[in-house]
Amino acid sequence: MARVNCSVNNCHYWAQGNECVASEILITSDQFGADQPDSWDAPQSARTPVSPVDSCMETCCKTFVPKDSQEIEDDNVFRTK
Repeated sequence: MARVNCSVNNCHYWAQGNECVASEILITSDQFGADQPDSWDAPQSARTPVSPVDSCMETCCKTFVPKDSQEIEDDNVFRTK
């Protein structure tokens, strides 16, 4: 997987150097992301409809999980490091 940079250091998948260490990542439109439960993440990407946007300001990383959250296993994504 390509290196993914992330500055959201309160995310479970954040690592030193602003690196995302999630095994999978789902990036979608803000609209679709807001309409789905937190458990809808990269493993469901084959069922995720395409969601074109006009700018990066309309996108969201659906893989965010707060650090130390009890929900870290809800999305079926894991840390690679």
